[in-house]
Amino acid sequence: MRAATTLSMVVLGAAGIGHALVTGLDGGIARVDPFKDMKNRPSAGDGMNILLVGTDGRDKITEAEREKYRLGGAPCRCTDTIMIVHISEDRDRASIVSLPRDSYAEAPTHTDRTSGEKHHTHPIKLNAAYAEGGPKLTVRTVEHMTKVKIDHYLEVDFTSFMKTVDVLGGVEICTVGPLKDSHTGLDLPAGRHRLNGGQALQYVRSRHIDGAADLGRMQRQQRFIAAMIDKATSSGVLLNPVKFRNVTQTVLGSVRADRSFGTNEMLDLGRAMRNFTPASSEFTSVPIGKMGHKVPGIGSTLKWDPKKSAKLFQALREDRPLAPYKVRKPKALAVDVAPQQIRVQVVNGTKVKGLGRKVDKALRGTGFRTSGAPVSAPKPNVLRTVVAYDPRWDRSAKSLAAALPGAQLKPVKGQGSLLKVIAGADYKGVRRVRAEDPYQGELGVAKGDQVVCGDK
Repeated sequence: MRAATTLSMVVLGAAGIGHALVTGLDGGIARVDPFKDMKNRPSAGDGMNILLVGTDGRDKITEAEREKYRLGGAPCRCTDTIMIVHISEDRDRASIVSLPRDSYAEAPTHTDRTSGEKHHTHPIKLNAAYAEGGPKLTVRTVEHMTKVKIDHYLEVDFTSFMKTVDVLGGVEICTVGPLKDSHTGLDLPAGRHRLNGGQALQYVRSRHIDGAADLGRMQRQQRFIAAMIDKATSSGVLLNPVKFRNVTQTVLGSVRADRSFGTNEMLDLGRAMRNFTPASSEFTSVPIGKMGHKVPGIGSTLKWDPKKSAKLFQALREDRPLAPYKVRKPKALAVDVAPQQIRVQVVNGTKVKGLGRKVDKALRGTGFRTSGAPVSAPKPNVLRTVVAYDPRWDRSAKSLAAALPGAQLKPVKGQGSLLKVIAGADYKGVRRVRAEDPYQGELGVAKGDQVVCGDK
């Protein structure tokens, strides 16, 4: 996740900034050479592929920060986060693909960077490639698994991530339900939050919030990237040379990058992506075919779905969007339960002819599973719209009521899973709502503007 910070600042930040300024920043980047002597690499496609890795390095974090944000313990010297960021050839789109750290992988023949021992091809968890062979083995392993040629390598640690969020003035995230993780200390109630660097690190590291574990954490990381892009493009940072320099110096002061990622590359990307917004980005994770794949000596791993993952990486190689183009719609309110999971019977509670059909159509248009056959109330004198529901389906009822501004919730024991909307004289229309988890489609892709906070 720290790597995402580097992406948002380096790619976005160079827009409109002078060559001399970027050259000065370029000189502060620590360099690695992950591509040295690499052979039998995949063929290059259109666009640019950047491998972003976030390590668990915490050498420069204070003791107070370690205790407050639960960062104790020795680092594993492995990659906490791994992502491929594909920048399209026309520089209009960024496709960000998370690679689960526990993915089953096969490390190519290499020399252990600590012991000097030569290892032949053997199974590992993907995040162990860094511990065994550093950036070079990480790149080789990812290329072997994806058949996508990596053009650039960027690496960031905990310290850089925290400082960057702070110098940005914090980043805003929204959540429908409370988020609590005793391992990281994350404790956020439902609602809108502006996170500082330490809180943001807790947010992107937490993996014990629910049963989704690493997969849920990757989605939160992707939400945070979109939120950072939103903050960087809407806060004036890119147009203020002083603010820009403070942010980029903070990021690039602790980032490591390959030798060929320099001034010209930063300027070219920045100029091309001046109008970059959260809607220009799309996020997904590699489709998983088998959870809990046991490997002797390694433990439980995640096996990628061979067909779906091949389709995903082919789209990257061919520089195609991961999600089909859709006509932009007004922003939707995030709710706990997806409308597609909620069955609704509409009742016209007024004397207005056709109101039932109107409400049914509007609810169906935003995704609710309406009956398509509205009925009339015995007493058509309802003033306020009502959502009648069985208490066992209270989460669904709240999600439905969110689509009907001003609606009254009325629990009815024994009603069952079918919710009822009794349209009253106060009915003004239906508001679009979406599930807290917007990742949809065969490859589970979400656009950046779907995962940031809604209207301010």
